[in-house]
Amino acid sequence: MSARNRSCSSSILQACSSSSFTRQPSRVLIVDASPPWWSETCTILCQALENFFFLASSLAGPARLPLLSVFAISVQLECLLPFVQVKGNLTRLLSCIEELRSLPQEGCVRQRGALLKQAVLDSLQQFKQYMCHTAHGDFNSNCVEVTVLTCQPGQAVLRQLEQGLKNSDLITLRRLLVVHITLQQSLSDRSPACSLETPSSEDDQEESLMLGTEMDLQLVEGTVVALENSLKMWLHDQGGDREHLHLLLPPSLTLQGSTQHPANNRPSPVCLKCDMQERLLSPALLPSTPDLGVKTESMQDFQPPNKSLANQNPSPQCLRVVKVLHAGGVCQSVLYGLPLIIRPTSCWQLDWDEMETNQQTFHALCHILKNRDWFLLVRSESGSGSGSAVFSYYILQSSGSLSLLLKPVLTRELTLPCCLPVSLEDPPLPALASVESSLDQLEKDPVFNPLCLDSNLYSHLRIKGLLTRSSQPFGAQGQGRGHRRGASRPQEGSTQRQGRQTQSRVRATVAPLPSIPLNKVPRRLVTLSHSRPCAPALFFQDNYEEEDPLMIQ
Repeated sequence: MSARNRSCSSSILQACSSSSFTRQPSRVLIVDASPPWWSETCTILCQALENFFFLASSLAGPARLPLLSVFAISVQLECLLPFVQVKGNLTRLLSCIEELRSLPQEGCVRQRGALLKQAVLDSLQQFKQYMCHTAHGDFNSNCVEVTVLTCQPGQAVLRQLEQGLKNSDLITLRRLLVVHITLQQSLSDRSPACSLETPSSEDDQEESLMLGTEMDLQLVEGTVVALENSLKMWLHDQGGDREHLHLLLPPSLTLQGSTQHPANNRPSPVCLKCDMQERLLSPALLPSTPDLGVKTESMQDFQPPNKSLANQNPSPQCLRVVKVLHAGGVCQSVLYGLPLIIRPTSCWQLDWDEMETNQQTFHALCHILKNRDWFLLVRSESGSGSGSAVFSYYILQSSGSLSLLLKPVLTRELTLPCCLPVSLEDPPLPALASVESSLDQLEKDPVFNPLCLDSNLYSHLRIKGLLTRSSQPFGAQGQGRGHRRGASRPQEGSTQRQGRQTQSRVRATVAPLPSIPLNKVPRRLVTLSHSRPCAPALFFQDNYEEEDPLMIQ
């Protein structure tokens, strides 16, 4: 395995934990392709499905979408794709999209509610048969989630499904989601591309609880990007068996927030139980596209796509500035990876005038970005020039010094949907007082200095190195020294002769200098410089010069 493959494998393991994505449910997609709305949604929906299948079938690591089945409701109910594994099965997924495109866009559909109910029940029965006759593979989820894509009014479709499935066996159905694709929407009302709605009336809530299944209604704008984001929700980790994170704050001094630890009878820290969610798909999960999201861990990783010949210096990477961004309008969640510092070059191959002009221009750029509070959006220039080339985007941030900060930025394909609720109300006063009391106990630094943080890395590396050394066999530890001793051991019969040579060399270093004959021209003395060591050939040219006391220091 090459070094690049090993790095990709390690990156994939880091991007996906071994305990993640083990409870991913299987998915059923029911497409309401009934006329006349199908003529307006066919193109955008098929394009969104095609883009999503390109991505989902190519992802490395654990299966985020283990099984998928697709049904279509047109003039009749059709199963376009029985349950198949998504990873590495792009051909069958694309054939399913072609069958969707071939559905009639004109006609009349009767008893749409009965067809929706039959599609849900057929998918559950098909899932049971698949689980009974097929090995589960790398997932152990025994439930399925059904998503209905329709242009019909979402509340009416949800009502039809509730009424039709009330007395059905829905043990394996984990969730039923109705996605209402909105086709006519003004620009002023387009702020949320997708939103979740639940049945508003009390009767709807009671019937939903009677089903024992989570039922939701989602409004999605009728665009390719919005439909892609709706489908990408399937790629999130669905294992909600327990919380992911405990955030520990200092003990609160208020009566409500203070609790005693049962072991040592001391105040317990304030524990906030949290869940974590991915914001992007790591480029390491797509090893077939090495130019996507070029790493910024080191300078060796940041190389142009068109590698030069081995005996030539590689050409510099080119980043083209494509847009100016306001610093306040860039969310930190769209930035990822390790940063690199950009500063004006000091390459010795440039002449002095060009280097000075470059320094002044770079200084002017940093000054303008700093004063106007701007960021620059840059794009990597592809050297291949083909239409299938992959681009990477970065953000250039200004600083107070003569330098810029380069960080990779998300693209549309790698972005995962993230619905963050915004609370317009203040928290309750007791909870607010408890958290304030806890935070007031922490030390406050006006300026962050990472040199004050010690991760105990040196001690860890020391112990690890000593354990590695002690685990080696005794012969392997002394092999290098023993080999040298064996190589320098004199042969039998030559011990006395070698001893005399050693004594003569020792006497030569301490004996007074012999007189030099007049007819012999003295050699020019070699001046030793501390900054420029002499070559060994000046000292050892032949046997005579080796024993010359003038050359022995």
